[in-house]
Amino acid sequence: MTKENQKKYNEKLKRLQDALALRTPDRVPIDLTGGTFMIQRTGHTLAESNFDETLEIAKEAAKKFMLDYEPDVMSGLGLTFAGEGRGHEMQGPKCYLIAGMSNSPIGDDSMPQFIEFPTLLDDEFEEFRTDYTGWGLKKFLPRTSSVLEPFKDLNLTFSHRGITGIVDAFSTPAMRETIKKLWEIDDFYKEYRPKYAKAQKELADLGFPEMTGGRAAVPFDKYSDDYRGMVLSFVDVFEDEDFVLEYCNKFHKEQLARLEKLNQDGKNTGKQVWMALHKGSDDMMGNNLYRKFYWNHLSEIISTVFKRGMITNMFCEGEYNNKLEILSEVERCSAYFTFDKIDIKKAKETVGKVCCIGGGFPSPLMIYATPDKVEEELKRFLDVAMKDGGYIFRLSAGINGAKEENVDRMFKVLHDYGKY
Repeated sequence: MTKENQKKYNEKLKRLQDALALRTPDRVPIDLTGGTFMIQRTGHTLAESNFDETLEIAKEAAKKFMLDYEPDVMSGLGLTFAGEGRGHEMQGPKCYLIAGMSNSPIGDDSMPQFIEFPTLLDDEFEEFRTDYTGWGLKKFLPRTSSVLEPFKDLNLTFSHRGITGIVDAFSTPAMRETIKKLWEIDDFYKEYRPKYAKAQKELADLGFPEMTGGRAAVPFDKYSDDYRGMVLSFVDVFEDEDFVLEYCNKFHKEQLARLEKLNQDGKNTGKQVWMALHKGSDDMMGNNLYRKFYWNHLSEIISTVFKRGMITNMFCEGEYNNKLEILSEVERCSAYFTFDKIDIKKAKETVGKVCCIGGGFPSPLMIYATPDKVEEELKRFLDVAMKDGGYIFRLSAGINGAKEENVDRMFKVLHDYGKY
């Protein structure tokens, strides 16, 4: 990193850290990455970027976005699947689709699409509980990957006389083809990961902080997303409460053990463990259910991460107006809550007095409004959100699909009107 870029990096990092510590920075920090918008404005489709294994399309798009608009965080390549298309497609995913995949029902400029369906069926609870590895190999993996469909017929025989039964099971024509595919996928990622890391460093060296220091998940979200789907997971809350809590508590214990090992060398102090809160919104859980199945785990995740010298960065998906008092129970400056649908005044008066908040400005305005309307609404929003610091700007759901003239105006307002 050049001296000039290091100076810019330090200024941006201080701006973010001031807001996260509930201090007043020189202006509102801008925590906004380029997403599909940055790819499209260079004349490429997301599909082209996904299957460009040189990573040049996405890398140059990210550079242009950051240097043109000067946000306060780095626009990385991860969420766009830049250059990863072939590797992802080789995995035969049934529940996660990206633009450019052959025979995919989504368009060439579509964001990744998660297709939710139950992988854990009603009559498999006991097997899931008592033989998770066996269930995972023979049920979960074949249901989520076409490459691993032969695993559904996997039957292993064990004998002290030798392993010929194991050899036979893994040597059928279908299993030979599967193993060959796994090697091909491994070869792809061994080549891809160093290229990806090099591109990320190039972008960071332009003088933009990269704040992510890990990921975590609320156990109930994991249960719902990976195994039961939204509808059945909420049926289970009422019909199989003990089973849900048994799984969530087990996953929670395992995850906490991992989080407690974070930042042992101190290099990630101040960085963020990122979480998307999928199933805790007002329209999904009342506050009593939220406390029992969601907040009990989430609050402990926040506390554990904070003890490791880091903070939890949460995107609260959906409406969260009825949960603000609960979120306010965390330790001061231990978290960064960003919102989708929120009464920003109410958020400032509650959780905003305890922790930094972000987001809440409606993304649809960037797609459907005029630049003048964007400016008018953004100034009105900032008058409330930025008061006394402790706020970082984000859109409610990212920048994807936005009109370029609206993005131009938004950044101009943020850089000028957003000054303290």
